[in-house]
Amino acid sequence: MRRLSSYRVAAIAGVAASAMLLTACGSDTETTPPQASGSAGSPSSSSAAGSDLKIGLAYDIGGRGDKSFNDSAAAGLDEAKKKYNLDDSDVKEIEATQGEAEADKEARLSQLADNGFNTILAVGFAYANAIKAVVPKYPNVKFAIVDDQSVQAPNLANLTFAEEQGSFLVGAIAALKSKKHHVGFIGGVNVSLIQKFQVGFEAGAKAADPSVKLESKYLTQPPDFGGFNDPTKGETAANGIYDAGADVIFAAAGGSGSGVFKAAKAKNALAIGTDSDQYQSAADDVKDVVISSMLKRVDVSVSKFIESVADGSFKAGNTVFDLKAGGVDYSLSGGKIDDIKAKVDEFKAKIIDGSITVPTK
Repeated sequence: MRRLSSYRVAAIAGVAASAMLLTACGSDTETTPPQASGSAGSPSSSSAAGSDLKIGLAYDIGGRGDKSFNDSAAAGLDEAKKKYNLDDSDVKEIEATQGEAEADKEARLSQLADNGFNTILAVGFAYANAIKAVVPKYPNVKFAIVDDQSVQAPNLANLTFAEEQGSFLVGAIAALKSKKHHVGFIGGVNVSLIQKFQVGFEAGAKAADPSVKLESKYLTQPPDFGGFNDPTKGETAANGIYDAGADVIFAAAGGSGSGVFKAAKAKNALAIGTDSDQYQSAADDVKDVVISSMLKRVDVSVSKFIESVADGSFKAGNTVFDLKAGGVDYSLSGGKIDDIKAKVDEFKAKIIDGSITVPTK
């Protein structure tokens, strides 16, 4: 998310600069088949092709272990490590820190390139300015950035998602599961990317229940991006929305979602996670309140990017991972929404075939 979003980089030193994977037009869509847990191939396949891979991954705030956006990216990296038999010397992971200066992001990416990592992936739109400054200095390095297409370069792949489509589905889930016809949305940071989550969620809720009442709250305003990793703020905001009458909340707030789940448990209410399947990662004492998650398959985008560098098919520009491509979806873990799955899948099919166009603003 970020991501608000759910879930790195790879480049071969000998790959010609003209070989590129991700489509150059913002409207093009990568046709990635849906996957339940981010599989990118068998560990033994293409090991020779990936023998020169040196992957550097720069995480957003929260890093590996946030049980959301960054962890989804980490899963994609882990798949690549297995697929191409990479060891610790072939991979470097570095994490952003709260309140860091723009120069710190630039230094992080430059450090990876200077140390021989020929494939570098920046996880999150917060790296956009750093990518713009660093990428031209290393034309022989393949870069990728998740959640941003504002920067274009011959050696840069932009990995973006149709978050509004997956959010529409969990909006329908929230409305169909609400006993009070009253649901809420919590965004980590009030930026255009997270607004796509909100707009899609509200459209889905209204489609499933035109009479539903909607609440919304953002945890922080830019340039403060701490809302993506502040469970206390998430819990406080959720308590306010539950107290206002909602009984289901969709949290598009990264690591702050754990606070929303805690509030849901205390209020005898329900919650929906984001990016990764947060039923699987939630603490045992709150797991039962997580009825679904909006899956943002950052792991798929990372795996596909690394694969493209390894096999020489890298292309610069934007690839949109949408419902049709398996880039977004919803989770079924816990069996909490089995009774409404058919209805949700009707909405899903209509989005894929174009019968429903989900708004983004």
